[in-house]
Amino acid sequence: MLHSLSWFAFAPLIPDAIKQDLKLTPAQIGNSNVVALCATLLVRVLAGPLIDQYGPRKVMAGLLFLGAIPSGLAGTVYTANGLYVIRFFIGILGGTFVPCQAWTTVFFDKNVVGTANALAGGWGNAGGGVTFAVMIALYNGLLSSGLASKVAWRVAFAIVPVPLLLLVATSVMVFGTDHPAGKWSDRHMAIAHGNDSPKLEQVPEDGRTLARPDESKDDPEKKGGLADVQVHVTLPPLEDSNMVSELDYAVNEPLTLELALKIISTPLTWLPALAYFTTFGYELAIDANLANVLLSLYQSKTFGQTKAGYIASIFGLLNIFARPLGGHFGDLVYRKWGVPGKKYLLIFFGVSQGLLSIGLGMYLDSHHHPSLAVVIVLLVILAIANEAANGVNFSLVPHCNPCSNGFMSGIVGGMGNFGGIVYAMVFRFQPVPVGKAFWISGIIAMAINLLISVIRVPLV
Repeated sequence: MLHSLSWFAFAPLIPDAIKQDLKLTPAQIGNSNVVALCATLLVRVLAGPLIDQYGPRKVMAGLLFLGAIPSGLAGTVYTANGLYVIRFFIGILGGTFVPCQAWTTVFFDKNVVGTANALAGGWGNAGGGVTFAVMIALYNGLLSSGLASKVAWRVAFAIVPVPLLLLVATSVMVFGTDHPAGKWSDRHMAIAHGNDSPKLEQVPEDGRTLARPDESKDDPEKKGGLADVQVHVTLPPLEDSNMVSELDYAVNEPLTLELALKIISTPLTWLPALAYFTTFGYELAIDANLANVLLSLYQSKTFGQTKAGYIASIFGLLNIFARPLGGHFGDLVYRKWGVPGKKYLLIFFGVSQGLLSIGLGMYLDSHHHPSLAVVIVLLVILAIANEAANGVNFSLVPHCNPCSNGFMSGIVGGMGNFGGIVYAMVFRFQPVPVGKAFWISGIIAMAINLLISVIRVPLV
C-alpha cells in the first residue's frame, strides 16, 4: 500500500496545484501519465525473472529503495520535461506489485491463494485511494501553515512518501521471510523432504493415474521399505482438455531463454495477461484521470481540486474489499468448477466492466449537466466490477506456468501497465466529449474479454 503514496501522489495535486505551478497544458498532463506507466511496465517485466532467481523479498526491498530516491527529488521539478523524468523513475514503485503477488503465491495453498493474492493486491491498490486523501489533506495543511502553493506540494512529497518507503524497505529486508522453507535458495527442500503433492501421469483414454515416483530406484537404502510402494488413483478421463495444473508441486526455477520462449508462446499465458490489460490498465487510467475529469465537469466556487480528489479517491479505496472479494469468489468457484470456473468468472467481471464503462460514457455525453450523484453511483458499481476482476485474475495466475511464477506474474503485471498506457492514450487524445474516452475503453474491455474466452485452462 505504501508504494502508492509516491506512485499515485501526483494525480490528486496535478489538476490544480502542480498544473498552475509548472504551467502545464492538458496534453502535457496526459503525457506525464503515460510516461509514469512506461517505467512501471518495464520494471514489472524485468522483476519477474529476478524473483525466480533471487526471491520476492529482495526484489521488493530493492524496488522500494530505488523508488524512494526520485520521490525525494520530486520537489526539484520546475518544467514539464522535469516532470516527465521524475514521474518515469517514480514509476519504478509500481513494479512492487509483482514481488507482492509472487510472495503470497508461494506461501498459500491453491484453494485459498486467490483470496490471499487479492487481499494483498487489493490493499496495495487501495493505497491509490488513500494517497488522494493523504496528499490533499497534507497539501491543504501546509497551505494553512503559511506555505505558498508552489512550495506546499513539493514539501508534501518529502514529508510522507520518502520516509515511509525507506522504513518499509528496511523492514522487509530485516523481518521478511523468503519462502515457507526459509531462504529462497532452500525452496526446493520442501519437495526434497516429501511434502510435494503427487504428480499426474497421462494414461490411455480410460482414465488417468496419480502416482508418487518410486525414489527407491535411486536410493539402495530405501529398497525393501515403504518407498517401494506406489499409490495409484484412477481418475475420470478429461472430457475436452488434457492439461493438468502442476501447482501442487511446482517450484520457481531460474528463467532460461528456452523456458521464456515456451511461456510466451503458450496461449494460457495470455489469458490472464490480456484480461489484466483490460482491467488493471483501466484502473490505472481512471486513477490518473478521474480527478481531472470531475474537475472539468463540475468546477465551481464550491467544487475544486480538494473535492474532486476526495471523490476520485473512492475508486481506489474500494479495492479494500472489492479486489479481495473477487479473489474469494475465485476460490469458491474453484472448489466446485476448478480452474475453468475462475476463467469464466474473470470474463464475466471483465465484460461487466466494459458494459458499465460504456454506460457511464454514454450518460456523460447525453447530459449537458450530468448529475454528480448518478456519476458517483456508476463509478462505484464500475469500480467493484473492475477491481473484482483484478482479484479473480491473480487467483488464476498461479495455475498458469507455476514453475515460473515470478516471470508469469511479471508478464501479467506488465500487461496491466501496458493497458494503462493504452487507456491513458485514449483519455489523452479523446478529452472531449468527456464520456467518449469511457465508452471507447468499455468497448476495448468487452472485445478482448470475449476473444480470450476460447483459451483453454487446466481443470484443476
